[in-house]
Amino acid sequence: MYAFDYQRPGETQAAVAALAANGDAKFLAGGQSLLPTMRLRLAQPSALVDVTRIASMKSIALDGGKLIIGGAMCHAQVASDEQVRKALPGLADLAGRIGDRQVRERGTIGGSLANDDPAACYPAAVLALNATVVTDRRRIGADEFFIDMYQTALEPDELIVAVEFPLAKRAAYEKFRNPASHFALVGVFVAKHEDGVRVGVTGAASSVFRAAELEAALSKDFSVSAARGVKILPGELNDDMHASAEYRAHLIPVLAGRAIERANSF
Repeated sequence: MYAFDYQRPGETQAAVAALAANGDAKFLAGGQSLLPTMRLRLAQPSALVDVTRIASMKSIALDGGKLIIGGAMCHAQVASDEQVRKALPGLADLAGRIGDRQVRERGTIGGSLANDDPAACYPAAVLALNATVVTDRRRIGADEFFIDMYQTALEPDELIVAVEFPLAKRAAYEKFRNPASHFALVGVFVAKHEDGVRVGVTGAASSVFRAAELEAALSKDFSVSAARGVKILPGELNDDMHASAEYRAHLIPVLAGRAIERANSF
């Protein structure tokens, strides 16, 4: 590690101003991705702006038909919160299966989304639930937020302050995880809404994506058999030492079926 300045502002605008004042600064949330890259000298920010003590980013609330989760809420808090468990049990279940206990106690929902790891769990839920990412200056819909591997619609100095999740009729997540990292080789979040079904897939490609074939089939018949009857083409999927593109293509409808079973069990 090397020397850097550390700041811990108490409100959102002060955090954004601190980052804007130093072009090499980075926001620090849970630090689960940033700190390891700093130790490897793959990132060398001159300052870290810690946002985990900003009160407005440390809350969970129900507002009409939306569940609003502050950007600095850690995975363990999302998993255990009674409002989340009642309103969106599939989201609480997802949060409770991210990484290991240490990761869940430190990693945050805002940090995970801003980093946009192609195998992270939360992006699949954000897409499937058609969530809105709220920043210090605007609102970004799920379909516009994720762009490519580690790339989102965020500006360099833009801070995620909250995520708004519409309340789906049924929703759940299932993943086939790497046994070492606990990241998803493939993860599938299925959400049944009033106007149809949305399916978010993570771990299978360079970035999270919606599975249009599954959405069409499940909007007609929200069942395990309908999910497993869908064929996913492997052409654009990851092919690496962990799993072939063909294997990932096979896993997507299988995991979608398991997610439906899980959704029906809540």
